[in-house]
Amino acid sequence: MDNKILVTGGDGRFAKILKDKNKKLNLIFCSKKQLDILNLKSIKKNFKKHKPKIILHCAGLSRPMSIHEKNIVKSIDLNIIGTANLVKTCKLYKVKLIYFSTGYVYEGKKGNYNETDPVKPFNNYGLSKLGGECAVSMYKNSLILRVTMTEKPFSHDAAFTNLKTNFMFHEDLVEILPKIINKTGIINVGGKSQSVYNFVKKYNKSVKKN
Repeated sequence: MDNKILVTGGDGRFAKILKDKNKKLNLIFCSKKQLDILNLKSIKKNFKKHKPKIILHCAGLSRPMSIHEKNIVKSIDLNIIGTANLVKTCKLYKVKLIYFSTGYVYEGKKGNYNETDPVKPFNNYGLSKLGGECAVSMYKNSLILRVTMTEKPFSHDAAFTNLKTNFMFHEDLVEILPKIINKTGIINVGGKSQSVYNFVKKYNKSVKKN
């Protein structure tokens, strides 16, 4: 519990679960208003104030997926430029950076990807997260987590039977984080490979097939 970990996007979906379920990590949560990743002064102010050893970078733009097609400026700003700003500041203050990326950086055709497989995002969301990865990869004191996760309970009434994924719940990642927090490089983080429907039906018997 000695190492302070500053969490960006502290009012986001995952951060709320992390705040509620975490028992092992010394976390400081900063909301978008408290820490603006597009403002270097705001970032440096929080680094000086909290003196973290690690940044857990959860801030960014994810859903709806269509926003990355409709508003590429916002996608680029929040997922690429904002991340690059954090990398530069972490380098300046010698702070470790843990970046939440996504399995969407892979092409998504063959499955069972490992960390050394080529990346080929199939949509703008994946491209924006890969752009963030490029900046983070330049800084050696970093960890990239390519995470495939969703809310519990599942937020839809129906689930695809013909689409395989390796979904896990936010709560599962909270349990895993303390075990990998000291790693560097790139780690794929997810659950068992299965159809979305098979994943969901274990927890929601009434889910419909799509």
